[in-house]
Amino acid sequence: MAARPAVGIHDLSAATTHHVLTHATLAATNGTDVAKYHRGIGLRAMSVPAPDEDIVTMAAAAAAPVVARHGTDRIRTIVFATESSVDQAKAAGIHVHSLLGFPSATRVVELKQACYGGTAGLQFAVGLVHRDPSQQVLVIASDVSKYALGEPGEATQGAAAVAMLVGADPALVRVEDPSGMFTADVMDFWRPNYRTTALVDGHESISAYLQAVEGSWKDYTERGGRALDEFGAFCYHQPFPRMADKAHRHLLNYCGRDVDDALVAGAIGHTTGYNAEIGNSYTASMYLGLAALLDTADDLSGRTIGFLSYGSGSVAEFFAGTVVPGYREHTRPDQHRAAIDRRQEVDYDTYRELHEHAFPVDGGDYPVPAVTTGPYRLAGLSGHKRVYEPR
Repeated sequence: MAARPAVGIHDLSAATTHHVLTHATLAATNGTDVAKYHRGIGLRAMSVPAPDEDIVTMAAAAAAPVVARHGTDRIRTIVFATESSVDQAKAAGIHVHSLLGFPSATRVVELKQACYGGTAGLQFAVGLVHRDPSQQVLVIASDVSKYALGEPGEATQGAAAVAMLVGADPALVRVEDPSGMFTADVMDFWRPNYRTTALVDGHESISAYLQAVEGSWKDYTERGGRALDEFGAFCYHQPFPRMADKAHRHLLNYCGRDVDDALVAGAIGHTTGYNAEIGNSYTASMYLGLAALLDTADDLSGRTIGFLSYGSGSVAEFFAGTVVPGYREHTRPDQHRAAIDRRQEVDYDTYRELHEHAFPVDGGDYPVPAVTTGPYRLAGLSGHKRVYEPR
């Protein structure tokens, strides 16, 4: 029997919002020492959606360069992972399917499990490609992180989307077996259907995250995974960048290793750059870390990356991926840097207005003024229907 082909991430593209609020502005407004943000949680700014931006517009903006490079002929499935869904029934990916001109012979589905959903999408995609290596799967993780004004989680807000093309003989990262799994029923973070903002128990969330690090790593090693020393870098889910530091230190302690600051920095340092400027993007967060690592680290060809994906509530997975030689020819550092740099800074009052913006729920016609400079926008609501258009 012929060996199964390598399957993994063939292309990756990220997008964020039109607006940005710096943590210097937030700190000056609420009287917090800015060091609490810059050093304490590792954040310098948060992306803030314009009124005509949401998970769909970011997702389409992230996916468009992938489609432009590879076309749609081999993409038979679109998986959209989010916990910021715009509809209780219809998959947000169907809007992306329409905006990007995909053929009707396409499967589209939406996945949810807090911040873990993007990894669920990736692993489902890997399985589909193993079943039929001629096909490719577009996996999109897109989220807007939103907490109530004045709550502790407010400083960790953000918004971004990452689109990944999954296929055989990938150009970026080969996804490996096995995976280590962990699930526990924990109420560390949740958002009931009747709320527009999430609820979080900060101390419980950190504890649950670290418990999941242990559990998923234990399962990974028991299933014959790689030894700790075989990894050249680690990508962790980043509700805030300092959490990656906490998680890696915890893993080293759990494995009985000495915790050396330089060792930790070498393992995760290149993964936090984009998240520090964008904030938490839930399902997209770990993959923004991967984008930053591939875009900014020294040559990683042939090196293995450890991935720890965590979603509150809670589900976690640890898996490995090996970077493909020649990957740098397929990365998008200039595009990603431009997406971050072109955001328009807002003052705190404007941020509050954007944060509190909500559509009426009476089914009327509510056009949205054009604000975003991104390629796609939410044009408005009409008859309870969201209307999207190219900008």
